[in-house]
Amino acid sequence: MQSGGGILRQPMSVWATAFAAVVAFMGIGLVDPILPSIAQGLKATPSQVSLLFTSYFLVTAVAMLLTGWVSSRIGGKRTLLAGLALVIVFAALAGTSTSVAELVGFRAGWGLGNALFVATALAVIVGAASGGGAAAIILYEAALGLGISAGPLAGALLGDWNWRAPFFGTATLMAAGFVLIATLLEATPKPAVRTKLSAPLRALAHGGLSTTAFTALFYNFAFFTILAFTPFILHMTAYGIGAVFFGWGVCVALASVFGAPPLQRRIGSVNVLHLALALLAVLQIGIAVSGHAGIVICTILSGIPIGLNNTVFTESAMEVSDAPRPVASAGYNFVRWMGGALAPFIATKLGEELGAPVPYALGALCCLIGMAILYVRRHHLSALSRVDVVAQEAAAAA
Repeated sequence: MQSGGGILRQPMSVWATAFAAVVAFMGIGLVDPILPSIAQGLKATPSQVSLLFTSYFLVTAVAMLLTGWVSSRIGGKRTLLAGLALVIVFAALAGTSTSVAELVGFRAGWGLGNALFVATALAVIVGAASGGGAAAIILYEAALGLGISAGPLAGALLGDWNWRAPFFGTATLMAAGFVLIATLLEATPKPAVRTKLSAPLRALAHGGLSTTAFTALFYNFAFFTILAFTPFILHMTAYGIGAVFFGWGVCVALASVFGAPPLQRRIGSVNVLHLALALLAVLQIGIAVSGHAGIVICTILSGIPIGLNNTVFTESAMEVSDAPRPVASAGYNFVRWMGGALAPFIATKLGEELGAPVPYALGALCCLIGMAILYVRRHHLSALSRVDVVAQEAAAAA
């Protein structure tokens, strides 16, 4: 880290953006504890309810291709506010849904706002944070982990009252984030060169970025198999499901912030990815073959490899190519979030028709495929070794 007083000594604009990022990431796990309640309330099957994730992440993935084009024309602050405004509107509308189709549609609009906000928030935090890019990414991943852990808890507490309440709660918190960013974040200058719509796809022509992105696609399939399907096999109340995924989210946050950086310095980024993917595969098999207590334990512990992966994949995507960070992030997230779009429906459909263990066996296979991609295309990731060496030297000098 550069001298700046450490990761916790940041400008208020960074904390305002991080707070809004926490709420944005809460939206990912918010519906987890109330999936069974939504299915019951709207008379839907698990696979139909899983489309809440599919529409959200499919739109998020495609919209990632537009984020750089938009922000380079209206500036980062306006892009953040536009994304927050869309989330506020569509989260509130989701709370008024009378059918699964309406809810799925409103979640799609939510995904558009989420894409505009999330992709731009990383660039804004990296640009404004003290302590350098690595510290900013850790702060961003801390916001992700905190949001993912708080989301299920908020969903359980509000959802126990009414399944619509978490959506209205998210809209309210996002409105607070909108006000904070509007008042505390200074207007960000527009880039000297406007980003072309094709830039994120062109960036994926880089071997290192495409390797990172497609490995992350298979990782995200495994990740969202746990997130989207597990609530249906826990057979617990909203509070029980919320507690399980709160514990899972705490593991995500702790591994992201305190586990990934020292492991990267010790064994290198690519080896951390191999280790985390292997551990996630083992825990997926654990969920597939365990009884109820084993499912709970393996689900909570899966937050550890997920937290490691989230931080290392994000840093790798930022550092592995020479593309501008916003462009690299957009291309990487376009591919990555496709895994989040595909997994929920496929996993729940397989679980309904072939049995609960099958989705987790497929998730474990996806982890192994990700490891194979990393190994076969390892020559494209040499830039990450150089970044690891710099980080090791900086840590030794601190």
